[in-house]
Amino acid sequence: MWLRSAMLSCVVMLGACGTGKDNLRSSADVDLVQHMGRWYVIAHIPYFAERGKVAARDEYALRADGRIENVYVYRKSFDAPEQRMRGVASVVPGTRNAQWKIRFFGIISADYLILETAPDNSWALIGYPNRKLAWIFARTATMDESLYATLRERFRHYGYDPGQILRVPQLPEQLGQPGFAGD
Repeated sequence: MWLRSAMLSCVVMLGACGTGKDNLRSSADVDLVQHMGRWYVIAHIPYFAERGKVAARDEYALRADGRIENVYVYRKSFDAPEQRMRGVASVVPGTRNAQWKIRFFGIISADYLILETAPDNSWALIGYPNRKLAWIFARTATMDESLYATLRERFRHYGYDPGQILRVPQLPEQLGQPGFAGD
């Protein structure tokens, strides 16, 4: 009884740590086959697991069991070897393939919400239900400044502060440049 009561208290406290806004939702209709493949992390709201990483990308592949292989590839510096973190995603039913639950190491679960994709599938805006995380993905390692500014500003429509979104260095010459995430 005490354990159940303590667990309920923890759940209530964790729920109170939210943003005070409604959870983010997507109206995107995602073609899973087109969404598979390599996506470069052009920008994000930095957090501990991605902070300081460079040349970051996600690689997705449909599995025979209907789930999605999710591999996060990154370097700690441009002269360091690539490292990989593997996860498996499941599409949340009834979300038009826009919301995924990703499990890393079999125990850590993360939500992934595809907010928008380009008509030609060249970029994607990714959110997190509580708006604490966001990503701009692209099929190429670099993005035109004008397109980047437009996509970054689009996050405002979803209740984000675009000023929190910083670019991820994909090339050595981007290190230390204004607007790029630092260590």
